Amino acid sequence: MALMGRKIAAVRAYVVEGGGADYHDQSGDHWIVRQVATPMSVFPEYKATRLSFGINALKSLVVEAEADDGTVGFGISTGGYPAAWLVMNHLEQFVVGKDACEIEAAWEQMYRASLYYGRKGIVMNAISAIDLALWDLLGKLRGEPVYAMLGGKVREELVFYATGPRPDLAKEMGFIGGKMPLVYGPADGTEGLKKSVEAAAAMREKCGDGFLLMWDCWMALDLNYARRLMREVSELKFHWLEECFNPDDYWSYRDLKKASDGQVMVTGGEHEATRYGFRMLIEDCDLDVIQPDVGWCGGMTELVKIGNMAEAHGKLIIPHGSGPYSYHYVTTKLNSPITECLMMAPAADHVIPQYYPLIKDEPVPVNGRLRVGDKPGFGVELNKDKRLIEVKKGVRL
Repeated sequence: MALMGRKIAAVRAYVVEGGGADYHDQSGDHWIVRQVATPMSVFPEYKATRLSFGINALKSLVVEAEADDGTVGFGISTGGYPAAWLVMNHLEQFVVGKDACEIEAAWEQMYRASLYYGRKGIVMNAISAIDLALWDLLGKLRGEPVYAMLGGKVREELVFYATGPRPDLAKEMGFIGGKMPLVYGPADGTEGLKKSVEAAAAMREKCGDGFLLMWDCWMALDLNYARRLMREVSELKFHWLEECFNPDDYWSYRDLKKASDGQVMVTGGEHEATRYGFRMLIEDCDLDVIQPDVGWCGGMTELVKIGNMAEAHGKLIIPHGSGPYSYHYVTTKLNSPITECLMMAPAADHVIPQYYPLIKDEPVPVNGRLRVGDKPGFGVELNKDKRLIEVKKGVRL
């Protein structure tokens, strides 16, 4: 078997230059930078756009892992030059020279070796990108898709909801639900809350009762405001309130869940990391839906552990975004009933790939559905154009 004895010969890290806030050109009037309440909305000078406080500062991270036979896997996250520097100047030593099968050992060594300065944030993004590259590589060496290595499919087709400001358009495109970015937060007072409720009511009227509607609050709220918002939208049959608080404010999540009375689900975890952080959200906060991002939480190795914990506690796990990386996980789990599609088009009026142009022929849902393909690894190919700037070992930031 070609896999036996294959060693990791090299790890490479790249930063994506050009474009806007993320993988796409998210500048100007793109809904992702303008129509979202944020933790910085309390400061008037940083309220109008997420670009004003640096949502685009770190850029995207791409990591390649190459086996000694020349086979290459890759993973994508965020973290830019700092994360790429960490990959090449610290983390790669725990990967290069290992057997391609030894993903668990590589993960634990990267995590434990960076505990004194890591655990979350940029360091975990870097570990996640390496981990995804290793899973992609292992699948290619085995000639198997990642979902097969995770235990195989429990569903043949993924069903999607859309994240963006136009759930009504998402319904026309075949999605089963829409998650709107909350525009007004505590700094907007009672008048802002009134505008949010009016927007919610108008969208419910457009979409009808059978269509799932959710609010994405992107860490912008305090407990009092979140309780008031929950009371208002429960009458409109909203499905959930997502990521209301500072990710470290477990106590507000706990108290909001207690106040929900089961009418509106409380969800979160997009900016949480590792099984340890998610244990707090599951056991102490009792969240209804757990939403790790596989590019930030620790990669596929850690997502599996987080998901198993959620399943043991009777929780749903619906990963944040992540395109083909999360598709391979969701298709293997019964407690992952729906999948998120981030509407990357500036007006959220059509579906385009999440990672464009980094991934060639990236699969996207059609009529709100997608069947995960059978190509090895994550089944996608990196587009290595001039936007990828390699960060070499030893180079100073």
